[in-house]
Amino acid sequence: GDGWAYDIGFGGLDHVLAQHRNVNILVLDTEVYSNTGGQQSKATPLGASAKFAVAGKEIPKKDLGLYAMSYGHVYVARIAFGAKINQTVQALAEAEAFPGPSLVIAYSHCIAHGYDMVHGADQQRLAVESGVWPLYRFDPRRVAAGEPPLHLDCGTPKVAVRDYMKNEQRFRMVEKQDPVRFRRLLAAATQVAAQRFAVYEQLAGVKVPRLDKPGEDGFARPPLPVPPPAVVVAPAADAKQEERPA
Repeated sequence: GDGWAYDIGFGGLDHVLAQHRNVNILVLDTEVYSNTGGQQSKATPLGASAKFAVAGKEIPKKDLGLYAMSYGHVYVARIAFGAKINQTVQALAEAEAFPGPSLVIAYSHCIAHGYDMVHGADQQRLAVESGVWPLYRFDPRRVAAGEPPLHLDCGTPKVAVRDYMKNEQRFRMVEKQDPVRFRRLLAAATQVAAQRFAVYEQLAGVKVPRLDKPGEDGFARPPLPVPPPAVVVAPAADAKQEERPA
């Protein structure tokens, strides 16, 4: 879940991703601590109401995927089966086949969002089309082929962020309590969505220089660190000296 991946278990997750181990991780992102009563997490989006942020969260959602990409050797994907089922299947297949750590972050609608789950797939589609939840696949193996490792699987946002937010009680209750505050949070959320999509769009066009000697598993990795020099411990100045005959 996102509470573990983004918050309380983030240190452990980061340690696993940092290793060149063949580990597959799927994060079901409900954007809230669903199992413990609906408290906010770092995955909770800006403007959403949750416990400890009833008036609407003022801090943008943590970008866990972008963080994982910074290592360069981790397969990272963001999926939403309700928006693009083929991309979901492709990302899961690539993550399983990748010879290293993989992280797949899945949009997971939840009763804590405050709407009938029958419409969950439709809401996933709106999340993608509004730019709130861009779909992508970051595959380090593309570097060896001279291609950008990041591939966007969605087009430019064509739906207003408000059209996505208006369907969920976690946003509507903020508007009901304080319309002025909600308008400010909505404007900020719209700007954040546009900025993040612009960042992804630029990264999707960046080619990374290929290393001369890729690893045995087929994808490039940086050289091993130089081992530190041997440490020589000198005897203490006040150590008792061995008596020698005259």
